[in-house]
Amino acid sequence: MAVEKTVKITDPTGVHARPATVLVNKAGSFAADTTVEYNGKSVNLKSIMGVMSLGIPKDSEIKITADGSDEQEALDALIEVIKKEGLGE
Repeated sequence: MAVEKTVKITDPTGVHARPATVLVNKAGSFAADTTVEYNGKSVNLKSIMGVMSLGIPKDSEIKITADGSDEQEALDALIEVIKKEGLGE
């Protein structure tokens, strides 16, 4: 059973290259399949091109989903990165 959490992006420039890279690297450290969904589109959170292609602006809501053996740890770690990088809450 996959786990998911919706996050509001608060960074004035939205999800830009540097924090997106940190997120992708963190997602890559887990076995679980991780995705980010925005505006009806869902992409693999382990793909920097996929994440950047969403063009996520400030004040948007994204849904992070993790599915796999370490899904809860993956989701918790990704939410932590989003908060630590000042991306959202």
